[in-house]
This record gives sequence, structure tokens and C-alpha cells, in this order.
Amino acid sequence: MKLAFITLATLLSVSAVMAQQVRPASPFADQYEPHEYNIPMRDGVKLYTLAWVPKGATGKEPMIMERTCYGAGSPTQGVRVRNKWMGDAKYIFVFQDVRGKGKSEGDFVNVRPLKSGTETIDETTDTWDTCEALTKLVPNNNGNIGLWGISYPGFYAGIGAIHTHPALKAVSPQAPVSDWFIGDDCHHNGALYLQESFDFSSGFDVPRGGTRPVVSKGDKSAYQFYLDAGALPNLDKNYYKGLIPYWNELISHDTYDQYWKDRSLPRHFSDVKCAVLTVGGFFDKEDMWGALNLFQAGQKSHVRDNFIVMGPWLHGGFTRTGDVLGEVKFGAPTGDWYKEKIEFPFFERYLNGKDVKAPAKATVFETGVNQWHEFAEWPPRGLRASSVFLGTGGQLLSKPDAAGSETSYVNDPLHPTPYLWDYENSKRSPGDWLIYDQRFAEKRSDVLTYRSAPMATNFQIVGKIDANMFIKTTGTDCDLVVKVIDEYPADSTETSATDATKSMANFQMMVRSDIFRCKFRESFEMPKPIVPGQVTKVAFKLNETIHMFKKGHRIMIQVQSNWFPIADRNPNKFMKIQDALDSDFQKATISIEQGGKSASNVTFWTIK
Repeated sequence: MKLAFITLATLLSVSAVMAQQVRPASPFADQYEPHEYNIPMRDGVKLYTLAWVPKGATGKEPMIMERTCYGAGSPTQGVRVRNKWMGDAKYIFVFQDVRGKGKSEGDFVNVRPLKSGTETIDETTDTWDTCEALTKLVPNNNGNIGLWGISYPGFYAGIGAIHTHPALKAVSPQAPVSDWFIGDDCHHNGALYLQESFDFSSGFDVPRGGTRPVVSKGDKSAYQFYLDAGALPNLDKNYYKGLIPYWNELISHDTYDQYWKDRSLPRHFSDVKCAVLTVGGFFDKEDMWGALNLFQAGQKSHVRDNFIVMGPWLHGGFTRTGDVLGEVKFGAPTGDWYKEKIEFPFFERYLNGKDVKAPAKATVFETGVNQWHEFAEWPPRGLRASSVFLGTGGQLLSKPDAAGSETSYVNDPLHPTPYLWDYENSKRSPGDWLIYDQRFAEKRSDVLTYRSAPMATNFQIVGKIDANMFIKTTGTDCDLVVKVIDEYPADSTETSATDATKSMANFQMMVRSDIFRCKFRESFEMPKPIVPGQVTKVAFKLNETIHMFKKGHRIMIQVQSNWFPIADRNPNKFMKIQDALDSDFQKATISIEQGGKSASNVTFWTIK
């Protein structure tokens, strides 16, 4: 591919304006000087690009670029350096506003799909054209470019690797947006992630030149606000009032149709000719699925230098110290270790040609015993299945009961099960809630809790987790939330990371959890109603992990049918929930089958 339509003379005529002296904003503020460019894409749209070049550079340095929809910054704000080792090595830092955002021209499209039909541009062509320009425009560069980003910029990093520009040698999608229907941000297994999607759209999705809607929540908790708001159509009618067109686009596609498939990064992750380091957190409430599945997509498309790092982090938590999360301690600054020992050497190897060892194929952090592992594959080969079975009286068993039984609860969408203990006060989704204590849920009548006997020895789980539920319901649809929990012993001597005087005795650490909309049990494309009163199998996968249930701890499984308001309410009725009326929401009695021929279970995998 060539940039025949953008001549070198045109590129060199693009203004590279030196800004006024940078105000000290970081340890590197006085060491860099800004260069501004408006780089023309092949369709003539110009993208604002800000390059920070080390002052007094005598040699050629690599460029590390972030393409972002959140603002490239300005010369007066100073250079942003989130890996000090790269700052010390005098990397050139480049930031670009994607089209339609910040100071860039053009129209913004959420998770813009790859071009098709008569379209001539997409994020891959914008990345290509930008790389072509940067190597010619930015002073003192060595011709090698790295591309990285966290969350939405992680999407731009991942998609920018497709049809790789020759100068693009290394890409690191970090906590990347990857698929907004299956497992990231907006939906999980078909269930709308209501609270975060609505809050995010309220500001982010205002069209350029449009009016931001006034969403007054008063002093209500998020739980009460979304409950009072009622059915989904009420949110646009009463709050957005047509000012956020994307909101209706988002909720109208209620199955895994071509709209979502076109926007799925893992489905299109091929023709990648650079090294890829995908990074994610095992407690990332937003894009954990994205990190795990983008790496797998790279494996399937045979990306030669394809690596993954998964740490004990919330969304983007690797940019922090990373020694604690919530009340749980990890024994060391995991984020700092990652930045020094993996991220910096990765870019040094592929951008600076340094003779440093490549990362392991998979570097993952084992919670419970707090240690890093390196694997030649992820999940590692040679694992064996180990199932726990839901039994009568809340028992969690290594073998199913011979006789079948069931335990029931009433799911009332007018009084939905909360996802937080402090739901009556919480106004925003905490970043670390995936590791929170779950003791509050056990007290509710609409949550079933199963626990094992205390572990006689350490029990390690590695990789995927399969939830195999057999259910009956009086409705024609429902949601299932399955949670895997590590219950600390009553005599635990550990103390909380937030309060040294607080014991962790009986703490219920959520290790892994997710929600599944049961009408999608056979296909995300073709939903199917449940026959009321008929035993129905609902099987789905929880995101991978590696965790040690230590001797004396118990494994717990909790099952419920709401996770409100993080996820929207299911009316217990087979329908397009996005069209539901307030009157459609009805109670349902949901029964979990135990033992016999319908033995609900959770299957873990362990190293032989």
C-alpha cells in the first residue's frame, strides 16, 4: 500500500508549530518540546496530532503513539509519560485525536467497523496514513512506531495493527474495547450493561455541535434512579430526548447481528505483521473479555510475536502501583513490576532493536497466593476438568447427588437484586467492585448460596470456568448471574488493605462472575424462549483466571437473576427488552436443579 495520494511535499507543508514553554506537569515536562501537526488522511480529512520530542536529542528515537477519542492534549498541558522507563529512554510520545473528536476533522463513529462497500476509510487506513506521515514529519525519529492505548484507545491500538504499516513494529492493546455485545462495556452475554452505558453516553456520545442532555438524578442512588426510570424506552423519552442518537442505536441492536459483528475487533484481527502485547486485568469491570479474547484471536490468526499479560488489576490498573485492590493485598507493586519488566523491554526489543528477551507467551498473576507465572500458552495445555456440583441445603459437592432436587427463589424485577452491598447510597459503579465482599448477597432471599467444606489442601484453578446450569422458571426468559467466591476461614489472620484493624475472617472474595441472558442459550443471533416449567440447560463461560483456594478456605457459588443496576432488568418475559413497557415486568419463580440427570455444576480446570 502506498500513499500516492499524499505527496511528501504535501506532508512537509503541514504546519509543525512549536508551542510556548511547557508548564511543569510531570518529571519530564522540561525535557520535551511539542510539535503540532494536522495530518491529511486519504479522503482529505485532517487529524490533529501532537508529538513530544526530547529536547537536544542527538540520535534517532522511536515513536510511541496513542490514538484517542478522549483528547490528544495540547502543548500547554505538557507531555504525558505513563512509563517512566520509556521517558528516561527518550522515546518520542505521539497523541492523535481520532476523526470527529478533539481537534480532528471528520465525523466520529463508535467502534468504527472496517471499511466495506463504497467506504474508503476506516481506523486501519487512518493508522496507516498517520504512520506514513509521522516517519517523515517528526524530527529525530528512528523510523519505528509503537501503538498503544487503554480501553477505547486500546481498540484503536488493536485495529491499527490490522494491515500493518511497515513502520509499525509493536502494538499494545491494553484493556481494549473489543466486542460490545458479547463481553465488553455495553453488554455481557446479551444483557445490557445499563448503568455504565447510560452514564457514558450522557457525555461522550453527544454529537459534535449538539446539545448535551440534562440528566438530573437528584440525590438518588444509581439503584433508585434506574429503578424509578422504569423500562428502557423511558430513558430516551424522559432524559436524552433524542439528543444522543447513538443510545437508541446501541439498544436497538438487541441480538448479535451484523452491526455488532462488523464492530468486533477479535473477529477481524488478522493480517497483523507486528509484535502484539495485549494487557488486561482479572478484575476489570469493563474490558477483561476484550484482553483475553483479542489475544486468542491473535493466536488463531498466527500473529508470530503475540503475548498477553493478565494481572490483578481493575480497568487500567497496571498504570498504578498495583499492590492492593479493594480490601485484598497482592504483596508487591504489580503495576510497577509490569511496566519495568515487561512493557518497557517489549518496546525496547521491537522499537529500539535492543537485545532483550521477549516476554513469555503468557504472563499471568495468580491471586490467592500472589505470584506471577509464565506459560508457553494461555490457557496452558494439559489441564484437567474438576467440577463442583450444587447440592441440597446449599452444599457444594465434588460429586452430584444421586437423586434430583431443586432450590427456588422469586425474582422480582420491581425489587431487583443489587450488585453492591451499599446500593442504597452508591451513585457510580466502583472501579474495583469485581473483588468486593459478597456477604451482603447471602442474606437475600433472591440469591442462592452453595459452599464447599473447608479445603483440605490448596486447590488451584487455571483458565476458563464453565457454568452448567439446569433451571426451571415460570416465565419465558430470565437472566442468570453465577459468581465464584473464595470464602476466607473464620480464623483468618489476614487484615484488610483498607483498614489494618479489620479482620478478613469470613471475607467472601469474588473471584469470577458474569451475567447471562438465557434466551441466548443456544445462539446470540437467534434468541429462543424458555418453556415455562420445563427443565432447561443454560451453559456459558466465565472469563478465565488463575486463583488458589488455600487450605482452610471454602469455594462458594452464588446464583441470582439480577445484577442491578449494572445490568438492565429482565422482565422474565421473552421479548425485545428494549421495547418493554413498565407493565411487562413480572415476578418469576426460578428453580435451580440439583443432582440426578440435571445436576447444575461449575467446571474448573486445573494443572495435572
